[in-house]
Amino acid sequence: MGLSLSGTKMAKVSGLRSIMEDIATTTSDTGGASGWLNLSIGNPALISEVQATWQQLTAESLADDFTTASCLYGPSRGAPALVDAIVAEFNTRYGWGITAENVVIGPGSQMLCFIAAALFTGPAVDGTQQIVLPMTPDYTGYQGLCMHSGGISGVPPRIEQGEDRSFRYAFDFDALQQRNGIGMMLLSSPSNPTGRSIDSAELDRLIGVARRRDVPLIIDHAYGAPFPQIAATATAPAWDEHVINCFTLSKAGLPGERIGFAIGPAHHINAMVSFLANSALHAPQLAQNVAARALTTGRLQDMATEVISPFYRDRRQTAEKLLTELLPDDMDWRLHSSEGGMFCWLWINHAWFDDMALYRQLKTKRVFIVPGRHFFVDPLYTARLANHGKQCFRISLSADESVIGEGIVRIAEALRELRSAS
Repeated sequence: MGLSLSGTKMAKVSGLRSIMEDIATTTSDTGGASGWLNLSIGNPALISEVQATWQQLTAESLADDFTTASCLYGPSRGAPALVDAIVAEFNTRYGWGITAENVVIGPGSQMLCFIAAALFTGPAVDGTQQIVLPMTPDYTGYQGLCMHSGGISGVPPRIEQGEDRSFRYAFDFDALQQRNGIGMMLLSSPSNPTGRSIDSAELDRLIGVARRRDVPLIIDHAYGAPFPQIAATATAPAWDEHVINCFTLSKAGLPGERIGFAIGPAHHINAMVSFLANSALHAPQLAQNVAARALTTGRLQDMATEVISPFYRDRRQTAEKLLTELLPDDMDWRLHSSEGGMFCWLWINHAWFDDMALYRQLKTKRVFIVPGRHFFVDPLYTARLANHGKQCFRISLSADESVIGEGIVRIAEALRELRSAS
């Protein structure tokens, strides 16, 4: 029995998932993950204080009302306690004036982005509408949101090089303005993989494009304000009739429970609620009760500001120091500037460098990184950027400091070997 066209598309493994499968297969074939240095992981770091807080909150929720939370179906919009807590939090913090009609709880923010993609993109009466990433690279998981081929495109960035080892991507708004067939725009801020956060002027310009095209701008705040604050945020989330803001508890230490929420105009949010009702009924209720308790007691914000944000800021500073000390001085390597984040995004600006070659070389040294090409939407390059996407790679800061340090030592060795072999 054959698959449908959408089934064929969704049955394919994305680029990053193929890397994850390779890691699982490789470590299984070589006796397990012990001895391997995994700098590819997107899982948040296991911070003991954060784990203890979530465990305590879960115990309190179980003792309070397990029957209502886990033994009965709930509303598709989300548990009233969590919806009300979100409304109160964002009205108090940002002065938005939202109501429950502006909120939907979902099984993770990625699922909410998938719902938005299903609602706003795909075949339409006036042609195919695409997801457009206003700047690539961006989260590789976005490429799996479309249920049809050719459903996503990205705008290549402009590259600004610092005087030191830094560089930074900038939006190419002229190129974005020329895009046709925009069904919705989508970006992460702070960004995965770079940690880059949009500033207020950039956000205003993106909202302007959304208004002129009359399409939603979806902003994924998985790493930013108000929580988990893994990376510093240049601009607070904005309320606008053309903006849907997505948030998640995954990077706040609860990735396995799949709880995220979206805030936006009621007509868009109500459509998302209906989609959720038709597909999954609702997000997990016990985890929603735990999240509501975390919000209303202030413990979620305390974790973000007092534990999570300082943890990743220190990790970033440590990684920057190690990279400066260990990577070859006579090589044009650059680190994307960031005010924190879970990752370091590196650019090896040499014609001999290839991200997949580095990946294979590091496997011989029992190290995993993520090749940069997976964060770019095909085609990977333009005439202006040449093979830039294949000259980048991502390393995670979630591993133990000893793993990060030894991993960077082996990365430096692999770079020298690749250069010598070129």
